[in-house]
Amino acid sequence: MALTNAQIEAAAEALLEAEKSHEQIGLLSKAYPDMTLDDAYAIQTAQMARKTREHDIIGWKIGLTSKVMQDALGIDTPDSGVLYDYMRFETGAVIPKGHFIQPRIEAEIAFVMKAPLEGEVTREDVLAATDFVAPSLEILDTRIVRKDADTGRMRVIVDTVSDNAANAGIVLGGERHDPRELDLRWVGSIVKRDGEVMATGLGAGVLDDPVTGLVWLARRMATYGQRIEAGQVVLSGSFIGPIECPSGSHIEADFGTFGQVTLTFE
Repeated sequence: MALTNAQIEAAAEALLEAEKSHEQIGLLSKAYPDMTLDDAYAIQTAQMARKTREHDIIGWKIGLTSKVMQDALGIDTPDSGVLYDYMRFETGAVIPKGHFIQPRIEAEIAFVMKAPLEGEVTREDVLAATDFVAPSLEILDTRIVRKDADTGRMRVIVDTVSDNAANAGIVLGGERHDPRELDLRWVGSIVKRDGEVMATGLGAGVLDDPVTGLVWLARRMATYGQRIEAGQVVLSGSFIGPIECPSGSHIEADFGTFGQVTLTFE
């Protein structure tokens, strides 16, 4: 790790304040050019220590699972973030104006667990530990600027991970499915904003199989002394690119027989 404990705590505090004030901070990768991915997860964990004084962890999100997104950031690994109780919305929810800074959404398959997952798990372990899968939208937001105004430099993975993998919310559809009865690679969605098709995608866009994401997550979490708990929800990764959601946007995600999810931003 390149950062000191004091720097990690300071970065965590700045991000928490940015979430409250809706005033983004600058790129951490610019402020700390030598920071590592371990530093970024340490900043995320430091925020977790503060947030869990008031909020419960309800699950985890996996990001950067598609080849397109990994190539865009010059990486070869996904990332992950934490889902808190205040982030959960049900389908049909209306988000008050100004609730987020720069919201975007992605379509994903959500896994709800009935048993914990930890360490070197297999695909079969993931399926056995899953209670059900459901259609979902992830709401993204960024407490760190996407691009540095002075240099034009874009944020990189250490910025994203530090910022809780850009997670801000989860919208669950009402449908419930047994993942052992479906080929999740072929579960897809047509996503519209204000009636216009903005993106389409298939579960295969997530590491060739959304279950693979949970295998990766369980192993990654074990390196930081964490595990996926029973009852938690895991967003397995987006199979579409992020869709901007300016004020007034209405989102419809049609997963066909898998279900529907809608969301409106005032």
